[in-house]
Amino acid sequence: MTLNIEELGLKEVINASGKMTILGVSKVSESVLVAQRYGGEHFFEMADLAEKTGAYLAKLLKTEDAQIVSSASAGIAQSVAALIGQGDSYHLYHPYSEKISKREIILPKGHNVDYGTPVEVMVAQGGGKVVEAGYANMCTPEHIEQMITPETAAILYIKSHHTVQKSMLTVAETAQVAKAHDLPLIVDAAAEEDLIAYTQAGADLVIYSGAKALSGPSAGLVIGKQPYVSWVRLQSKGIGRAMKIGKDNILGFTQAVMDYLAEGTESGASMQERLQPFIAAINEITGLEAKIVQDSAGRDIYRASVKVKEPSAKAVIDALKAGEPAIYTREYQANNGIIEFDIRAVNEQEMAVITDRLQEIMLGATQK
Repeated sequence: MTLNIEELGLKEVINASGKMTILGVSKVSESVLVAQRYGGEHFFEMADLAEKTGAYLAKLLKTEDAQIVSSASAGIAQSVAALIGQGDSYHLYHPYSEKISKREIILPKGHNVDYGTPVEVMVAQGGGKVVEAGYANMCTPEHIEQMITPETAAILYIKSHHTVQKSMLTVAETAQVAKAHDLPLIVDAAAEEDLIAYTQAGADLVIYSGAKALSGPSAGLVIGKQPYVSWVRLQSKGIGRAMKIGKDNILGFTQAVMDYLAEGTESGASMQERLQPFIAAINEITGLEAKIVQDSAGRDIYRASVKVKEPSAKAVIDALKAGEPAIYTREYQANNGIIEFDIRAVNEQEMAVITDRLQEIMLGATQK
């Protein structure tokens, strides 16, 4: 008996939102599917598989070691637990014991964001206690230093478009503070595309999402220095047991990293070229004004920014979602009357569907 997808009652979705967890993040390539199938059809000693794939990826990424985990969120929790426990077996089995007092994780205040769950929830999952440094609109190296105490276990830096961008210290500046105080630095770079820059900037552990920039299956990657990565690996016998990843996704993700390093990702120039006719078509629709904008965090990602005159941007977003197929967009600026369309996972035919739907929605609004 073969699964009939239609019987599940799932709605078809055009993903113009970007590589978002709520939509399954990315599409995987045929080579990744082949690797996943091989993993699904064969058995391995899981500890050996984790260690061998980690060593292989570490060599590719020019770092000391690597560990594949189930997600970037799991990477945060397990990295925090690793740096609190430092390989201690008592901590491994009693991760939240009051006997262990060194639990403070310093985080710039503007980095304590909700990316689908609050950062502090994942820190707490790892047994850490968030200590915010600086202010919502500013954090300097001095602000980080002011919060260091004998109970500080690590410093955490979130590299993401979700965080406050202005007046924030850099990864390199944070690494200097961490090194001066003999503290490890964790960088959560979940959706970032550069797999080498942050370790080179001085981070001790760097966390990536497998399914975002890398277009792999559900997975996460923690890379960096020893013994820190080995302590992360040890968490598979502790809190990581509830976050374990299957052999199929371990091999699929390893293939995804290989493909990414060999082929890269779509360039910003290519996105802008593909956006041009899309922008032109939207600007033909009464009540809409479209232009190309770059990602707010400065990444080489370009999107269509559409200003809605009437009705509200929120009403247009809801109407796009209610159609068949459902069209999901970036909603972060809806309160400013702006809808953004991320086309990285959208082809030419789907862009035509979006423009047709926008035309229908705006025409219907004028006829009311």
